[in-house]
Amino acid sequence: MASCDHNCNSCNSKCDGSIKYFSLNEQSHIKHIIGVVSGKGGVGKSATTSLLALAFKNNGYKVGILDADITGPSIPKGFGVKGGISGNDSLMFPQVSKNGIKMVSINLLLEHEDDPVLWRGPVVGGAIKQFYEDVLWEDLDYLFIDMPPGTGDVALTIFQSIPIDGVVIVSTPQDLVQMIVGKAVKMANMMNINTLGIIENMSYIKCPNCDTIIEPFGASKILDIANHFNIKPLIKMPIDPNLAKLIDEGNICEYDTSYLNDLVKELDKDVSHKIRLKKIN
Repeated sequence: MASCDHNCNSCNSKCDGSIKYFSLNEQSHIKHIIGVVSGKGGVGKSATTSLLALAFKNNGYKVGILDADITGPSIPKGFGVKGGISGNDSLMFPQVSKNGIKMVSINLLLEHEDDPVLWRGPVVGGAIKQFYEDVLWEDLDYLFIDMPPGTGDVALTIFQSIPIDGVVIVSTPQDLVQMIVGKAVKMANMMNINTLGIIENMSYIKCPNCDTIIEPFGASKILDIANHFNIKPLIKMPIDPNLAKLIDEGNICEYDTSYLNDLVKELDKDVSHKIRLKKIN
């Protein structure tokens, strides 16, 4: 059912209770899928998605990105990926970054990358379905889904239709954060999706001259928020002018992600652990 929240305890439907996921094509195999979400826009969710994918790739994993932010796609730009998406009679071929990250985005199908996408919900949902089912992902260890901000129709479609292993929530240290994060956490809980933890983006900036830490948006709130919602605080990420420069130039592949190595190990461990628990139960 379109309105299903997968909570069978409160449901009067006579369905068999099984989840009807989109069907991945026979030539593709994806071990783990992580959604990157935010309660609102402007927190650097797409940049964080790109950095996570890059960090996993730099640690030896086979990685892809599905840009599900259909009306605000930005993943290809940071990687300097342009041009259309080719394919055969049955499948589309993803574009590949210079360091081997596979990706698909609506921006790769537009005549001009600044053309607006004026689609209603069902059409957007159909695009997400095609990006998952009809793309030749081949063998991936991790597929990262850059979710649209908020808790709207597209997020609902993805949570109901793609077998996500967990979500990472991206936020910033601002006063409204607790309320905004709460919406994302509660939506994931309602859909029985694991929340792997929270990343506080734009948490601080380091003075290039004296290494003094400056908190332009106020003191970090990641521990308070994590404790309030009983989720894991993953990492505080800085404001880095060099990162912004590389994204604008399409050269994010050159960014040093070594400071994320411990996060990669932690997420990989948590995802694998939750998968084992799911199989046991």
